[in-house]
Amino acid sequence: MQFPDDDNGQLLQEIAEAGIDLTQLHSVDFFILFEQKPQAESFLKAISEDELAPLTQLQQCKDTGIWEVITSIKMVPDHQLLSQTEQYLESIANGHEGYGDGWGIMAPE
Repeated sequence: MQFPDDDNGQLLQEIAEAGIDLTQLHSVDFFILFEQKPQAESFLKAISEDELAPLTQLQQCKDTGIWEVITSIKMVPDHQLLSQTEQYLESIANGHEGYGDGWGIMAPE
């Protein structure tokens, strides 16, 4: 399988090489970071009401103190769809002083 030569393409290739079937539906976690908890909570409220991303959680990094919103979306991990979803979430996050920090798929146990 060929992947585009960018960060998302590289990550998809690594995931495929780890044996994860990229033709199946997966829960993809998108990570959005915030310096302040009120901005993270504001983003969390906005994105929780969105039909695209109803599953979200907020946590604070113990090492850095940065607030992280993890948005889980069930999808087939297609490069174009991942990139569009990442851009969409970041566009909302930017309005709440947040920024994207990538995405990931949890490997099945």
